[in-house]
Amino acid sequence: MNLIVAAVALLAGIFVWWLAVRGLTTKSWEAQGTYDGRDAAGMAGPAAARIGLWVFLAVVSSFFALFITAYLMRMSPAVVKGVDLRDWRPVAEPGILWVNTALLVAGSLGMQLASSALGRGKFELANLGMLAGGFCAIAFLAGQWLAWHQLQAAGYYAASNPANAFFYVLTGLHGLHLLGGLFVWGRAASRMSRGRTATAATRQSVELCTVYWHYLLVVWLVLFGLLLTT
Repeated sequence: MNLIVAAVALLAGIFVWWLAVRGLTTKSWEAQGTYDGRDAAGMAGPAAARIGLWVFLAVVSSFFALFITAYLMRMSPAVVKGVDLRDWRPVAEPGILWVNTALLVAGSLGMQLASSALGRGKFELANLGMLAGGFCAIAFLAGQWLAWHQLQAAGYYAASNPANAFFYVLTGLHGLHLLGGLFVWGRAASRMSRGRTATAATRQSVELCTVYWHYLLVVWLVLFGLLLTT
């Protein structure tokens, strides 16, 4: 039953994410109709994009909550309904995960700098923060891949131990969500690179990307703390 709920949550999340991306990339000034219609579209677009993002984050939170619950249940050292669950062997977390955590924190700070700088009209500083946010996110993903490589080199394969499998699943899901965020980040960064001032659409994209970066940082801190303590 949990797998069915997780699958439905994932599909719903993908759909809402697609709606959010359309809201971020739609040019409201190209809407047809009267001036009042264009003004209404300009007002409704940002609100729809924000709502879409928050709904998506709620779905993703439920998705991760299901996996965390399954993780805690699976590591229980007992026999449940005739199934022996005492095969759990803790994973030795690679030290590079600390570096990756610092990179994600730096990326979140960079995105916050970009969003704040755009609000103050400091376009160059916003560009710098935007690049820092994207670079740190890419470096984080590269670091996660290196952590996987180190674990496999040490013999921690996914099929050999349920704890190993959960490590790859949890970190992999988080990485996929960050990779999806980089797609929207790339569009916003491309807009900023083509001009000397920020449009309303660009400011909105940066603002929502910043919220998403903060959210993924919080999710990673929860996952990392869970892995360290269990």
